[in-house]
Amino acid sequence: MEDSTSADELREDTLQLKKDLEKIIENMEDMSVQLTWMAYDMVVLRTCPELRESLKKLEDEYLKCKSVICSPAAKTNLEELSATMDYGGTETKTDYVVQKNDF
Repeated sequence: MEDSTSADELREDTLQLKKDLEKIIENMEDMSVQLTWMAYDMVVLRTCPELRESLKKLEDEYLKCKSVICSPAAKTNLEELSATMDYGGTETKTDYVVQKNDF
């Protein structure tokens, strides 16, 4: 009786260990990918200093656009515009948006 209980506990412990090891391996793989991208970014930035300035400008413009788009007033205006637009024919609003955004 004691042997079966200890065998069950051993199996459960082994399964838990396997799960923990898989999580650790996955975390290490994620860190490896992040480190690879960091190294790549450093090489690119050192070989082309102008890129740093371009990336900074791009990030600034993105943040400006995001603040405008995500503001409560912009959301209200977008909802009002969406409600008043005529999509015509058999198009749905979704079809129109997809067609307008395909560029």
